[in-house]
Amino acid sequence: MPTRSDFQQLTDVRAAEAAALLAAGCWDGAYYLAGYAVECGLKACIAKMTVAESFPPPRKFVEQSYTHDLLQLVATAKLGKLRSDEAVADPAFSAYWDLVEKWDEASRYKRISEADARRRYEAVTDPAHGVLSWVKRYW
Repeated sequence: MPTRSDFQQLTDVRAAEAAALLAAGCWDGAYYLAGYAVECGLKACIAKMTVAESFPPPRKFVEQSYTHDLLQLVATAKLGKLRSDEAVADPAFSAYWDLVEKWDEASRYKRISEADARRRYEAVTDPAHGVLSWVKRYW
């Protein structure tokens, strides 16, 4: 079972893999892996909420954690209000989040344009307003 540290490391690995795929002109894979970078970051936030030696969390919490749905992961990590507040305070973050939240794991079956892949990658990795910058504050 991956730990919080594993998810933190995987966040950066998936973002780096997305960058490498962008550089190689592999738009579909870059788009897909940028989404997984966000998923891993949110799962690191959820892992922070658990204690390894305590009784397992409620079943519903566990079931809500095993998803690829970014909005569900935000809710499970109890970051929904924080995301809303940040979106109001930072219009650039809000625009980035609106783009990123549309990702799902089924994108692996879609063809993605270069422009869409680059926009998604920027929305995920922008150091000042990107979604990963926000996620990393809470993991």
